[in-house]
Amino acid sequence: MENEQSFHLSGVESRVAKRKGWTAPYQLTAPAFLFVSLLLIVPLLMMLRLSLYRYDPVQMYIQALTLENYVKFFKDEFYQQVLWRTLWISAVTTLLCLIGGLAVAYYMARTRSIFVQRYLVIAIVLPLFMGSVARTAGWIIILDNKGLLNFLFQKFGLTTDAMRLLYTSGAVIAGLTSVLLPFMIVTLNSVMHNIDVSLEEASQNLGASALTTFRRIVVPLLMPGIFAGCVLCFTLSMNAYATPILIGGPKFYMMAPTIYTQMSASMNWPFASALAFILIALTMILTVASSIVFNRSARAGIRP
Repeated sequence: MENEQSFHLSGVESRVAKRKGWTAPYQLTAPAFLFVSLLLIVPLLMMLRLSLYRYDPVQMYIQALTLENYVKFFKDEFYQQVLWRTLWISAVTTLLCLIGGLAVAYYMARTRSIFVQRYLVIAIVLPLFMGSVARTAGWIIILDNKGLLNFLFQKFGLTTDAMRLLYTSGAVIAGLTSVLLPFMIVTLNSVMHNIDVSLEEASQNLGASALTTFRRIVVPLLMPGIFAGCVLCFTLSMNAYATPILIGGPKFYMMAPTIYTQMSASMNWPFASALAFILIALTMILTVASSIVFNRSARAGIRP
């Protein structure tokens, strides 16, 4: 009898232990999930509900359940052009950050000079301690009609009149690239340091060129960092506000400044909420789609 009771108790204890082991991850992540829900999910749901309200010039909005704000966006060609401009500027900015970040991160990870590594990291991280507004103001000084770049062009006889560099798409791309490039470099560098140098040496010993080694060995192993850096830069550029306003000018429309204009000038909060939710949804869709593409390319890159 005692043996049966002890066996029964041990079975109960084992089931309790299994149940505790199964619920332990959820218990550990519950505070974080609650925090994210209160500060992120709940405001997003409130914004989604506000986007379904009807705009009223007197009361600002009227409680309703309508899709007219979304219909207005998809019927109005102006807002579609704003979204398209935001997409291609963010894509070009991310591509430039990736190209520049790959070169710098690879050099940082493979150089043997501790002095170069130390001060190069400081030079890359230091701009992150300054606000994007301050860095963007520097581009205004460089790209203005009487700025540094036009002065150098006229000094060396490349142009006779001042070129219009400020308040253009190229100026916005240059400003966003300078602001977001450190994020890409830091992300790639953290992954690049974990790639064993002996793999590259073995590839070159087997007859592969440096370019082939980088393409077939380094890039597939670096794919998680590339994906993380691209998602980070693309998301930040999609939601950029200060740089398009300061460098692009008041007539250069991207999604974030347009949302702010709808909220401040027009006081059309339902339509601004619809624009914001469209921007968030599109960013999430593109992030998931790029994740699938990156994973497939990474698997294809490591096949013999």
